[in-house]
Amino acid sequence: MKNKHVIRSHIPEKKFREIIYLFSEDLSATQISHLTKISKPSINKYLAAIRFRVFEYCQDQSPLKGEIEVDESYFGARGKIIVFGLLKRQGKVYTEITPDCSAALLQKVIRGKVDVGSVIHTDGWRV
Repeated sequence: MKNKHVIRSHIPEKKFREIIYLFSEDLSATQISHLTKISKPSINKYLAAIRFRVFEYCQDQSPLKGEIEVDESYFGARGKIIVFGLLKRQGKVYTEITPDCSAALLQKVIRGKVDVGSVIHTDGWRV
């Protein structure tokens, strides 16, 4: 089976999944190399790629930091769907469909997605 996870990989996908499993079991590169019969330099290359992807994922999941704009919008024929959005200036966007625009609900979203030291800009609403 061709490896759809690693471009230009010379190992099958099943073997790559085995490397990920052994990595998750906290085995060393030497141990993984012995178990998979793949050279240690190749294992180190794959483990570095896995660690980098984990880092990227954690960065994507981390709270927004810096100057953040917050606002809600109404969508639908009669404005029935409320979407609350957070925008990091020059950066990421986070949106969430909310049942209402109550202060308690919007503050909960902000506290869950924005770093404590951030500056929040609104259209007049006090957080």
